[in-house]
Amino acid sequence: MTYEIVHRKAPPPAPEGAACATAGCGCEATAAAVETGSPAFRRAVWIVLGLNAGMFGLEVVQGQLAGSMALQADALDFAGDAATYGLSLFALSQSLAFRSKAALVKGVSLALMGVYVLAAALWRTFVDGAPDAVTMGWVGALALSANVISALLLLRFRDGDANVRSVWICSRNDAIGNVAVLCAAGIVAYTATKWADLAVAAIMASLFLSTATSIIRQARGELRLQAA
Repeated sequence: MTYEIVHRKAPPPAPEGAACATAGCGCEATAAAVETGSPAFRRAVWIVLGLNAGMFGLEVVQGQLAGSMALQADALDFAGDAATYGLSLFALSQSLAFRSKAALVKGVSLALMGVYVLAAALWRTFVDGAPDAVTMGWVGALALSANVISALLLLRFRDGDANVRSVWICSRNDAIGNVAVLCAAGIVAYTATKWADLAVAAIMASLFLSTATSIIRQARGELRLQAA
């Protein structure tokens, strides 16, 4: 089912897309829940924030112990997401312009993370030794579980404004990244080399940059509409 979010100006315009309204699909209720920061949305984001903060603490330690660049990249992603969710909760009570600017900040931050991970992965190519595949496997599986739960909790809110949509995108991308980490762990265990770990870190960095571009584009579009 597709939901349409109505962007509001002062005074509020009529909802866009009469076809959705006449279809009785329930999208008006979901849109209102997202725009006003309903208790259901806030509760979901608080749960996801807690999961991300906990996984950051675990992965930052285990990634160092295992010598895995992919786990360290994922830990950085969890840290960034936890900050993103906190900012999103604060932005919900602000104006649409503030929320769009908050999404813009999150997009830029995500791009910086991508650049950092790419640089760190490049540096690791000059460091000898393979990461611990067992640690990569069990931590990656736990991280995947946390992100699948997060994505399911946020699924029905995925079509909101740039601020709300960025929350859903972060959880979706994290789950994709965790699958890649698990694949890398299997390859590392089979080959006893570091290259799969570094490749996954580079792929995750590319995903950060792609997502950042999408979020920044939508946020800038919203800001242009508000200024018109």
